[in-house]
Amino acid sequence: MKPECLAIIPARGGSKGLPRKNTRPLGGVPLVGRSVQVARGAAAVTRVVVSTDDPEVANIAQRYGAEVVWRPTTLANETASSEDALLHVLGQLADQEGYHPDLVVMLQCTSPLTSSDDVDRAVNLLVTARAGSCFTAVPFFHFLWRTRPDGTAEGINHSGSKRARRQDLAPQLLENGAVYVMRTDALLASRDRFCGKVVACEVSAARLLEVDDARDFAIAEALVRVELNEGAREHLPRPVQAVVFDFDGVMTDDRVHLTEDGTESVVCHRSDGHGVALLRELGTPMLILSREQNSIVTRRASKLGIECIQGVEDKLAVLRAWTARRGVAAERMVYVGNDVTDVECMLYAGCSACPSDAGREARAAARIVLRARGGDGAVRELCELVLEAGRPKPPSESQA
Repeated sequence: MKPECLAIIPARGGSKGLPRKNTRPLGGVPLVGRSVQVARGAAAVTRVVVSTDDPEVANIAQRYGAEVVWRPTTLANETASSEDALLHVLGQLADQEGYHPDLVVMLQCTSPLTSSDDVDRAVNLLVTARAGSCFTAVPFFHFLWRTRPDGTAEGINHSGSKRARRQDLAPQLLENGAVYVMRTDALLASRDRFCGKVVACEVSAARLLEVDDARDFAIAEALVRVELNEGAREHLPRPVQAVVFDFDGVMTDDRVHLTEDGTESVVCHRSDGHGVALLRELGTPMLILSREQNSIVTRRASKLGIECIQGVEDKLAVLRAWTARRGVAAERMVYVGNDVTDVECMLYAGCSACPSDAGREARAAARIVLRARGGDGAVRELCELVLEAGRPKPPSESQA
């Protein structure tokens, strides 16, 4: 019989190292949303709860399919432990519902590279090993040193005079802070995540990264971008019901040329027009949505033969109204933006993309970071991806 397994994701609003860390989008998904996705994707998990003191975190958690248990401020400061959050959730659910799961899984938002398979493997190991707790760890082959009181260094896991080859080192594991699984009774009795018999679940070294500051987040962005771009075609909705473009920085290089008499001009790319034409032939609804009010935008949209709405302050409200009027489901829409003013729309869309030279906020919110720059073929590249995603996959060698 499958055990009742509750996933708890502690995600308070404050963070010293990286402000608003848990709400920051990474690959188009806020960190807390990524953890919810991982938990919901694990076959072993039967219920997902986010413990938070923050309304924005709560809103994101619910949007991605988790329940929310509100954490009191006394348990949401720098001194409160993760165990405090776990025990509070268990107490609340027991008091309100009489709910008592067999197992508890704790997922950390600071480990955004965790997979659902990591969770399932950790749960399965705990069950098969009849352990009280399990944690994920990566293989460790480094030489550790410490400084003696006299200032000299000494080896911890090796002898400085006799250094073994990497392949000859005794197996060691480094806790990666991503997944912890506990038997509920053992956790309640010990009030510690390492309870009873403890086992370690070895996961890929790629799971080592923990996001504590801006540098860590930048590394995570780079790693996720590679992962997303390798499978860009797979991230597009099927079918794509609509494509919406910002104008400046997407259809242009984000520069304005100004003559002495005040006339403005911008630079667009001819190949972008060809890409738009291909989608138009398929009957895909397209829209240029711009905050700027400029006749240049109108003329470019007219030449491309697509709808244009400009002079917009609240782009998300206008986008919602447009999708409702067009009968387009948000999850079937692609939005292409390049700056912080596009982020809300990018997160609203089922798939978001940005040019390679987009601003940091837009890159973080994008599911696809295009290879081309804005005004230099980015629109054409996106259109070709949409066209390719709409084609049936070729048969595999085994099917051919």
